[in-house]
Amino acid sequence: MSTSCPSCGAADASGNFCANCGAPLQGAACANCRAPLTPGAKFCHRCGAPVGATAASQRSGVGNALPWSVAAIALLALIALAAGQRFARGRENQSIDPIAMAEASGTAGRAPDISALSPAERAERLYDRIMSAAERGRVDSVKFFMPMAMQAYESLGGMTLDQRYDLGRLAEVAGDAAVASAQADTILRKHPQHLLGLVLASRAAKLRGDARAERQALARLAQFERTERQKQLPEYLLHQNDIDMALAEYRQRQGR
Repeated sequence: MSTSCPSCGAADASGNFCANCGAPLQGAACANCRAPLTPGAKFCHRCGAPVGATAASQRSGVGNALPWSVAAIALLALIALAAGQRFARGRENQSIDPIAMAEASGTAGRAPDISALSPAERAERLYDRIMSAAERGRVDSVKFFMPMAMQAYESLGGMTLDQRYDLGRLAEVAGDAAVASAQADTILRKHPQHLLGLVLASRAAKLRGDARAERQALARLAQFERTERQKQLPEYLLHQNDIDMALAEYRQRQGR
């Protein structure tokens, strides 16, 4: 039986659906719930499924899954945005650390600009960088930053005992026994029981090859450790690991 399509007006439309536009004709049923469709309807009046959707696609949940797919894509985009912002902040933090930039770039021929830092901050930053590089065995970085660090400390003037210890440790890393010994002697003249002065004295003696002086410095360190630690000097807390390592070495030698 042929009739005109109620949707597009095509003549001689036959079957359940219009061959021209796909609109349902008389007798067409919903592919999802099998309810009879009104001729020309675009959606099923019972389940709301769009006309033309196959039963398989409806049962597979393609239509229902679409909102979840959109939400998942939005979530992934949000995660990517957050990760990008975190990476950008990390790059920004690195960019404002001139010492880290110089080490990362490997441009040993050009010193980083640390003029924005105070003299004490500049010295401390260089000390931390060199000690970190030395622990990781990065000899090139140590050689590159060592002249700047030594100059930074020597230009301070009126150094604290903590700063003198830092300078002595830098000298030890550089293999300069004379400077390391001089800083240890200066600390101990001002404070004969200073734990960092004794640690540095033991390290300087070892660097000179003076085993007797090294043992004496470590023995005094063990002798004064308890009373000195009770003072809780800031430098003791800052360099606690150095003190603990020196004491462990002394006790190991004593067989304790």
